[in-house]
Amino acid sequence: MNRTVWITGAAGGIGRSLTEAYLNAGYQAVVTDANQEGLERYADLMAGRVGAERLLAVPADLRDPEAITAFANQAVEWSPRVDVLINNAGFGITKPIFELTWQEWDSVLNTNLRGAFLCAKEAAAIMRDRGEGGRIVNIASTRAMMSEPDTEAYAASKGGMTALTHALSASLAPYRIIVNCISPGWIETGDRSELREQDHSQHPSGRVGRPEDIARACLYLTDPDNDFVNGMNLVVDGGMTRKMIYEP
Repeated sequence: MNRTVWITGAAGGIGRSLTEAYLNAGYQAVVTDANQEGLERYADLMAGRVGAERLLAVPADLRDPEAITAFANQAVEWSPRVDVLINNAGFGITKPIFELTWQEWDSVLNTNLRGAFLCAKEAAAIMRDRGEGGRIVNIASTRAMMSEPDTEAYAASKGGMTALTHALSASLAPYRIIVNCISPGWIETGDRSELREQDHSQHPSGRVGRPEDIARACLYLTDPDNDFVNGMNLVVDGGMTRKMIYEP
């Protein structure tokens, strides 16, 4: 049986790691991103490694509900099943509240939160109709629980994602669809050589996170044998949010 995963935000650091992890685990993957050039370049690279027949790239801007429907339709035409959905796409705008426009607010919320809801709705309908259940993981953030200044839209979207997770887990339980959430902490997707010792040492685990840390957590939550961890928010942050910090 060729299990199929849908991954949003696949052109970026965590999305790339997720795609590689699931392909290595034997899945077929349907991936999407608003960055068409980056997505297609990465898909070509991965297709050369695993075979083009195991990977479909469909560019889509998740702010557009019609684009999400088109993505789902193309995915089903390519593979009639979806076993796993990972709502990874998202971005933030750091801007003082007095300067943040409602259009910018909507852009963040519509991508990060509404986009996740609509993708879940599409995938869950297919899972329901096939009668075999499925797994959904929403990638939120520790910013759902704590903030830096000027990040209202991002924090609100990620807080909403954690709430969306437990709501979906309740609504989809009759169809054996398990829904969980992961809140990454500091996950470095760029040049790790630029990190300072104090960046690593402020984590009880002794290092800044890697995209692979999130991929491993996703594989755990979406394991076909996992039918008991449900509606939960798994914080993957090296223990950073559990560390008390006193200002000098």
